[in-house]
Amino acid sequence: MSEEEVDLLNRRVLISGLTKQEFIINSILGKEVTVYGNPYVFRSLQDELIKFIKLYGKGLEDENDDEMLELTLKTILAMRKKGKTEVYPV
Repeated sequence: MSEEEVDLLNRRVLISGLTKQEFIINSILGKEVTVYGNPYVFRSLQDELIKFIKLYGKGLEDENDDEMLELTLKTILAMRKKGKTEVYPV
């Protein structure tokens, strides 16, 4: 994997709340990635949002940032519901 792909994978794993192994297995098998809100997931989402706030005036650096922004916002909007949140692999 390239450095950019490793970074994107790590960022997606962080906001999923899963282990990297669980995330990769679910993604390969085309399963839904279900996110359960917990402090770890909320912190990861917060970190992603802070990154995008810092980039806002400069524009997004690459397509991975664009993808992560979309995934982060989908996750936050889905988590407004009670219970589990289903975020489909992109």
